[in-house]
Amino acid sequence: MAEKLLMTEADAKQYIVVKIGAEQYGIDISFIDNIVRMQKITRVPKAQGYFNGIINLRGEVVPVMSLRVRMGLEPDEFNNDTRIIILKFEEHGTLGVIVDQVKEVVTLLPNEIDPYIPDTRDDKSQFIKGIGKQSNQLISLLELNSIIEEKEAI
Repeated sequence: MAEKLLMTEADAKQYIVVKIGAEQYGIDISFIDNIVRMQKITRVPKAQGYFNGIINLRGEVVPVMSLRVRMGLEPDEFNNDTRIIILKFEEHGTLGVIVDQVKEVVTLLPNEIDPYIPDTRDDKSQFIKGIGKQSNQLISLLELNSIIEEKEAI
């Protein structure tokens, strides 16, 4: 029994829970390089509407996109809780995504994650890979590869 418990704990994944609009989303912590306060974003001409521009983060130029706009929600309203989450990908480099609020870190076991059946009528469903169940809350787990594919289209 103890071996099975250890194996289950080894299979657990950590997610940063963020708010985008009225919903909670989980971002796999292994992709997160940094979380920074909102700062001046330099607009890039002829970029898609969900691509806000670029920031200078300690000498590195980082493209920044609005997950709200990309998922078909109303445009961002920046406040003291707004953050840019810096994601690092081995093959694709760095990308910043704007979220309304960073809430907490949760650890989910495989049996706490249900598969997600996409709704073809819902723009944001292509970005969700599963639903995490933590205590009495549901967390939509983001499919980061879908976000990367959109970034490459820029």
